Amino acid sequence: SAEPPRSIYRAQSNASSLRDRAVVRPGKATRNSTRSQSRERSKSKMTTSSKTVASAPLGLWLLQLAFRKCCASLTAERRLSCYRGFILLSTFLAYTCYHMTRRPLSIVKSVLNQDCQYAPPDASVVVTVNNSHTWCNWAPFDGDDAPQLFSYLDCIYLFTYAACMFVSGFVAERMHLRYFLGLGMLLTALSTHIFGMGYSLGIHSFPFYFIVQLFGGAFQSTGWPSVVTCVGNWFGKKKRGLIFGVWNAHTSVGNILGAYISGKFVTYNWGLSFIVPAALCGLVGLLVVLFVTPYPDEVGCESPRRSSASLQTSMSSTVVRPDAASPSEEAEECDATFDEEEELCLLENRLKTESEKKAVTFCQALCIPGVLDFSWALFFAKLVSYTFLFWLPFYIHASTTFDSAHAAYISTVFDFGGIVGGILAGYLSDRTGASAITCIFFLVAAVPMMFVYEHFGSASLAMNLVLQSIAGLLINGPYALITTAVSAELGTHPTVSGSSKALATVTAIIDGTGSIGAAMGPLLAGQILQFGWNSVFYMVMASDVLAVLCLLRVAKHEWQRLRSRQTSHVTVN
Repeated sequence: SAEPPRSIYRAQSNASSLRDRAVVRPGKATRNSTRSQSRERSKSKMTTSSKTVASAPLGLWLLQLAFRKCCASLTAERRLSCYRGFILLSTFLAYTCYHMTRRPLSIVKSVLNQDCQYAPPDASVVVTVNNSHTWCNWAPFDGDDAPQLFSYLDCIYLFTYAACMFVSGFVAERMHLRYFLGLGMLLTALSTHIFGMGYSLGIHSFPFYFIVQLFGGAFQSTGWPSVVTCVGNWFGKKKRGLIFGVWNAHTSVGNILGAYISGKFVTYNWGLSFIVPAALCGLVGLLVVLFVTPYPDEVGCESPRRSSASLQTSMSSTVVRPDAASPSEEAEECDATFDEEEELCLLENRLKTESEKKAVTFCQALCIPGVLDFSWALFFAKLVSYTFLFWLPFYIHASTTFDSAHAAYISTVFDFGGIVGGILAGYLSDRTGASAITCIFFLVAAVPMMFVYEHFGSASLAMNLVLQSIAGLLINGPYALITTAVSAELGTHPTVSGSSKALATVTAIIDGTGSIGAAMGPLLAGQILQFGWNSVFYMVMASDVLAVLCLLRVAKHEWQRLRSRQTSHVTVN
């Protein structure tokens, strides 16, 4: 005779009483009532699903409506892949625009204050003995104190950025990320545009540019916590370092585009060097508001962290009952039991979702192991990176015979090297599982490379390009790794696993601390420059050494973990 089927039912770990008690076989009326309730729950799920799709952004909703036949034919896995690709692309473009609007000032510096002996003559300007060295400059940056004034502009911009970064992470967790990111981009575009209007309006007041930079830094701080959290919401931990390494190329791509666009206008209308990037940033900001969906459940997809947790729960709680009466009775019993357990499961998932939506406090985020170590390391790493970002075109113009436009184009090679460095650092971190050791490798190698570039970079154009690209690879590699993959890893640390919103706060703490270093770098460079460019290079080399010291404790734990893993592997073999 055929063996009766085995009844399989699920029970949540915190509902052990359901497994312990005897299952009561329901009567016919009870079974009908249970099935009716099950149908009602199914209808409720469908209603919830339709509401979820309706909560998608307007632009995305219209696209789905226009291509509904094509969208309906996609499998769930294919839909998830499409949304993930779209999120990567949209956040990539968004932060590319943020960095593109940061670049113009570093390009324009060499025009606002330059050696007028090599400047092309201007028929509209009368050159006299008094203005023979300043006629081509833009007041108030036409004096000997111009480097100090530039450093003040960089300083207020980056200090405001750093201070507001901590606030931005706090606000981003309590506001819809799509509107937070889109509004931040529009305000960033506005402040950049106003700075460029200083040329067309003939503004020569230093407080004007100082105040614009102050607000510009505050608006720029809205970008990083938003884009990292958006990507973190859609991607799990698999190959996170490589994914973030490729995605983080937006920093260098934005710098390259900003330098290229600014270089096109810098020699005859430096105001357009700000206005054109601002217009592009504003356009992308509008697209963000219309299309970006930072939360998977807005479009009916499941969060990667929640889906993996559900899979582990269902696997660990599957129970086999061999004692079955008859196939029909057992099936009915199983239906009733499953419905009862489903209620508990739905209740637990609802409670879990509410728990995940709770934001962590600032102190809780600080207590996550590794947050302070990587924050201080990023302080010094970003100090170096932003010193090059804000002063490299000025240095190339001063140390070679290239004009401002060519110096701007040459400086983009540093960012091309940074793209490769970010990808390589992410790949090595994934392969080894040791982010701190990977960062130390890059930081140690960067110190002698900066020394070589300072002494031999001006020998020829080819030498400058080669050394600059290698320096960019080594300097931006650890900076990219810490701000992306490491921040996302610490933001989803087991100590805050109950909150999916810890990522924005952790990202804000790490990048905010790094941004203070980014503010210090250009400021110190402007003050130290009076002692020569070699003093500036010694400062950035010392900063990289300090970054290495900050990571030694974490690197020690990673090394011990790698050794123990290797020892256990040898023992098994």
